[in-house]
Amino acid sequence: MRELRNTKIIAVDHGYGNMKTANTVTSTGIKAYETEPIFTGNILEYNGIYYRIGEGHKEFIPDKAMDEEYYLLTLMAIARELNVFSIREADVHLAAGLPLTWIRNQREAFRSYLLQNPEVHYLFNGKEYHLRFVGCSLYPQGYPAIINQLGNFKGTNLLADIGNGTMNILYVNNKKTQESRCWTEKLGVNQCMIAAKNAVLDKFGVKIEESTVEQILRFGTADISAPYLDCISSIARQYVAELFSTLRKYEYNPDLMRLYVVGGGGCLIRNFGTYDKSRVTIIDDICATAKGYESLAYMSLKRRG
Repeated sequence: MRELRNTKIIAVDHGYGNMKTANTVTSTGIKAYETEPIFTGNILEYNGIYYRIGEGHKEFIPDKAMDEEYYLLTLMAIARELNVFSIREADVHLAAGLPLTWIRNQREAFRSYLLQNPEVHYLFNGKEYHLRFVGCSLYPQGYPAIINQLGNFKGTNLLADIGNGTMNILYVNNKKTQESRCWTEKLGVNQCMIAAKNAVLDKFGVKIEESTVEQILRFGTADISAPYLDCISSIARQYVAELFSTLRKYEYNPDLMRLYVVGGGGCLIRNFGTYDKSRVTIIDDICATAKGYESLAYMSLKRRG
C-alpha cells in the first residue's frame, strides 16, 4: 500500500489461483453461507452473507467481471492489505490488471465492475471496514512485475507471466515493450494440476489432495511414496516442456534473447525444467505484479498533481 494526499493506493492482482496485494497472498476459493461458519479464518461478511475465502482455487473464466466472486475477493484483498497497517477506513484508489490481450476490450467493463459501489461497508475476520473508492488504474498483467528491472532489458527479451489460468507473453526490446508482440495462452499452472491429479487416478485408482500436488509443483517434492511422486513429477516435466514449446511458437530462441518468468509457473520451470540458467531469470516474488501495479499507479497519480 502507498499513500498520496490521504488516498490509499492499493494494488490487487486478480489471479485464478491467488489474490495478491503488495503484502498478502490468498487462495481464490470462495464459498457462501447464510449463517456464520463454524470455523473462523478468512470470513468475509457482506450484504448479510458470509463467505469463506481461501480453500481451493477459482475456476478459469474468460471474463473476470462475469460473476460477483472477483468483486468479493477484491474486498477481501483490500481488507487484508489494510490490516497490515491496522487501517479500517480509507479512501482507496485501486490498481489492478488484466491479461495482455484482454485489456483492450475489457478494461472499462472491469473498471466499472470494481467501482460498482462508491462506498462499501463490510466485515472481514470480525473487523469492520469502510471504503470509499476514488479511482481505479488498470494495467496489463505481467509487465508491471519487471518495471524496476527494465534497465537490464537490453537487446531482445521475452517476458512470460505464467499464472494459474493463463500464460501471458510479451517481447521487451531495448527496455521498450512491443505491444504488437504480445499473446495470451490458456496454459496456466492449473492445466498441470488437472493433468497430475488425473494421472494419479488413472495409474493408481486413487484421488490425491490438490494441496499435495501443489506442494510438489512448488517445491519439487512432498512426503508421499516414490511411485506417486514420480508420476506427478513426470507430468510436471511434460507441462514445462509444453511451456517452452509454446514459447518457441512465438519465436523464443534462448541463444538470441533472455527469458524472464513471473508468476507461479516459475517454480515449475525451476523444479522440472531443462534450461540455461544464465539465460533465464525467474522472479520468485509472487507479489511482484501487485507491487508493480502499485508503483505505476502512484507515479501516475503523482504526475497529475
